[in-house]
Amino acid sequence: MLFTSDYMEETLHQLSRAIHSAIAGTEFQRECIPHVLHDLIGLETRPACLTEIAFDWCSVIYENRESLGDWKGLLFASLEIGFRHLDPQDSSIRSGYSLTCAKPYQEIEDVAFGSQKSEAIADLLQAYNRGALQYTSRGTLAERLVCLHNLVPFSPRLRQLVIRSVELLGYRQFEEVGVEKFIGLLNHLHVTVEDMDSWAEWSNFRAEWLDLLLVTFQTSEGALRLSHWYWELLVELTISWPPGLYRRVTYNSQITTFLAEAKEWSKLECWMGTVWVLWPPGANEKTEEDLGHSIPLLFRKRPGAFEKLKQWMEQWSRINHREIPESFQRICEQAYKAAQRDTP
Repeated sequence: MLFTSDYMEETLHQLSRAIHSAIAGTEFQRECIPHVLHDLIGLETRPACLTEIAFDWCSVIYENRESLGDWKGLLFASLEIGFRHLDPQDSSIRSGYSLTCAKPYQEIEDVAFGSQKSEAIADLLQAYNRGALQYTSRGTLAERLVCLHNLVPFSPRLRQLVIRSVELLGYRQFEEVGVEKFIGLLNHLHVTVEDMDSWAEWSNFRAEWLDLLLVTFQTSEGALRLSHWYWELLVELTISWPPGLYRRVTYNSQITTFLAEAKEWSKLECWMGTVWVLWPPGANEKTEEDLGHSIPLLFRKRPGAFEKLKQWMEQWSRINHREIPESFQRICEQAYKAAQRDTP
């Protein structure tokens, strides 16, 4: 089946009307639908309207499932036609579409996740990430996502779309499902800055993940069980954040105390690097007090932390074209000298 570029959009709308008629028509007409969808899967060029049209087909197919033979196959084919070709790392997927659904999409979500077909699930998440999230229960979706890595293998595409879905849903939605399950999902995803920079609005994406990590680390489960990788990611996000612009999560001294008492020295090292940038001494008296107590202890227990903190601050200085705060040098040098004196 061939379409010229000039008439493709008009032809697709005509074809969509024909499919609607066939679904409500004779058995012979319905038998033609799988062949038409198969041909559409092979299209090399797909205008935005095809994504909108295929999304509409999903609800029509489900509503008429009793009169269709392999209705699940038709449903998955429609999802594939509408969303499989979209690159989850392409910023264009975030504009140019208007996805509408005639009924709540919960039942279709049940079918997709129940199939345990990783690419069909990825197609559905692509639809949600493109604006169809309003048609489902956010709480139900969060509950499905935290268990998903135990049910299906994560392709690179599915992993990227799950990461985006986590950012869209936010921490509070997963908190209701269970922090421990959420941490299990995060540890499986192993999110990187490259995952965030793949989106056009990367600064907003980074801000959401910075918030999410800070809030997660304020729970005892998050502080203890979330992979050390995420503490390093927290520092990486922090040092690239414009100075003086972060006001979304306030400093929590309990994290500092908890990590020190738990003897989580590598995590405390990352936390100290984060505190310096987001809540610098001088702007927050509690911060300076905590740093004054915690950094000498950190340097005694983890001698390499002094050089690590210096490297992070130098990197922050280069990225943001700012001088390293005098308070950093003063507190760190005093703590380092004290640690050397206490070392046998």
